[in-house]
Amino acid sequence: MGSAREGEAQLADRARAELRASGEVIDEAEPADAPLGRLSPRERDVVRLAADGATNREIAARLFLSPQTVGHHLYRAYPKLGISSRAALPQALADQRVNE
Repeated sequence: MGSAREGEAQLADRARAELRASGEVIDEAEPADAPLGRLSPRERDVVRLAADGATNREIAARLFLSPQTVGHHLYRAYPKLGISSRAALPQALADQRVNE
């Protein structure tokens, strides 16, 4: 049974590496006490893409969501990050990286 688990772990690692290489957004756990750690995995995906300059429509297409759902995720994420606008996202994420 150990070899089956090892095989599963290797397969999962390879799948994550291929997703990263293709540019897909994958859930990377954040410490719960960090601002990004307060976000749901989907909120983190949306916030990262928005901070990179993607529009709601572009984010929706990439994550297979509706633009309205993207807007909802952003609306819920802003107070968790201590910001009130999309324009503040890049700085909020930069501050997060500096404080890690």
